[in-house]
Amino acid sequence: MSDITTVGVLGAGTMGNGIAHVFARSGFAVRLCEVEQRFLDRGLDTIRKNLAREVAKAKITQEEMEAAISRIQGTLDRAALIDCHFVIEAATENFDVKRELFVELDDILPENVILASNTSSISITRLAGQTNRPGNVIGMHFFNPVPVMKLVEIIRGLATSQATFDAVKALSECLGKTPVEVNDAPGFVSNRVLMPLLNEAMFAVMEGVATPEAVDEVFKLGMAHPMGPLTLADFIGLDVCLDIMRVLEDGLGDPKYRPCPLLIRMVDAGWLGRKSGRGFYKYE
Repeated sequence: MSDITTVGVLGAGTMGNGIAHVFARSGFAVRLCEVEQRFLDRGLDTIRKNLAREVAKAKITQEEMEAAISRIQGTLDRAALIDCHFVIEAATENFDVKRELFVELDDILPENVILASNTSSISITRLAGQTNRPGNVIGMHFFNPVPVMKLVEIIRGLATSQATFDAVKALSECLGKTPVEVNDAPGFVSNRVLMPLLNEAMFAVMEGVATPEAVDEVFKLGMAHPMGPLTLADFIGLDVCLDIMRVLEDGLGDPKYRPCPLLIRMVDAGWLGRKSGRGFYKYE
């Protein structure tokens, strides 16, 4: 991985700042790019707080924290990514948003640079088709919270080259992560299995089978899940859950992936989970 020393991360939200955090902590120079200063400031502040938490837990030293922070350069200018050796986007889970980013990055970056997406459900093949470098496009799906979770789903598009796959697998290992190879399909493995579970839990609540608290307790005590499906949905973001269910429904064409009407109503109401202060539960 000696040829990759500077990485670009598009998006400083929950996933983007976590990805920037682990790259910087692992010794890479990071260009963290956002569309507005307030989003960039919020992301950088989150990285500082999370690194400070690792210092408090004696996982890293104060010096290592300061070195990691010094490796991150925030920017609002995508052209600043031109000297990056690898770029990953962590933008909103929306194909049109990601397509616009991939088209622009394809113009900006040298043709040998790998373009990765942290998408949790959108087709890597389709994203790659928006570029002139489909062999250098790949999915690199991290899990939240990124500094803690070990898994990275590496998704091959139809045109992804073996060299690109090998480079991203090695890069994941450099970050202390465990890469798992997955072929391109709606929702990949993680969300194709997880989201219908969360969706069905929502149907149970909507139909009056049980309260959110009861559904979650069943899964925590009966299936040894660390958090119940509705708490997890609130943590992920109900808008993100809805986006992924729609990708599954559209991509697989099976009515079993129909989003729960209660989920749609909650998103319409702005009840997005933990990030908005209200979802299946209320948050301070």
